[in-house]
Amino acid sequence: MITKAWGYWIPAFAGMTADWGEPDTLREIVLDTETTGLDPYEGHRLVEIGCVELVNGIPTGRVWHAHVNPEREVPYEAFEVHGLSLEFLRDKPRFGEIADDMLGFIEGAMLVAHNAAFDFAFLNAELERVARPLLRWDRVVDTLALARRRHPGAPCSLDALCKRYGIDLSERETHGALLDCRLLASVYVELVGGHQARLEFAVNGGQAALLYANGETMRRRERPLEARVSAAEIEAHRAFVATLGAEALWLRYA
Repeated sequence: MITKAWGYWIPAFAGMTADWGEPDTLREIVLDTETTGLDPYEGHRLVEIGCVELVNGIPTGRVWHAHVNPEREVPYEAFEVHGLSLEFLRDKPRFGEIADDMLGFIEGAMLVAHNAAFDFAFLNAELERVARPLLRWDRVVDTLALARRRHPGAPCSLDALCKRYGIDLSERETHGALLDCRLLASVYVELVGGHQARLEFAVNGGQAALLYANGETMRRRERPLEARVSAAEIEAHRAFVATLGAEALWLRYA
């Protein structure tokens, strides 16, 4: 199976299938952007968009990536951050040429971004410019907000979080949307405790396969494990979910 990204093809896992309608399947898109500046309402534009797909917290191998012609100059300060010059971007598609392709890739998914307000402001400004539906804030997870709650008072930049969780930064000489998405996907899994969950699933799944092969069955616990979440943590989570709006995904599992 191969997945199309703008301008090139990227292999996905062979035989991969998924039914996004299943209630126990959570599809998320980790996204990142690079821009010509800090404020889209001062005329700054997108120059790069990257998206990485997760299903139940695990990267599927599917990505979407595009460089974008900003139709304006790239200030030197922005070039120093991402290394994308106007000369390089001049022959790349304009946002209007890739908007529908991007929207098709992220459709129906929760969106995960670091300092999401920045990416959303630029994406929605571009979508508004080409008369496309705007992204909804109740479909986003902001990893910067998650990190600040989990590590109050500690540095919460993407670099700082990668160092905290032992994630390899050796390829990050400059900011790049697709590379940053992959790094953020790893950080996000750590922030929500998914790394341990995946490890337990792999171990328990392997044990189940061995027992099945030997004609044995799994035994139920005589006594369920005690809850590891405190009443205060449950109440804090409820308060957080209440800020996400009536259509928040969490409410489906309340």
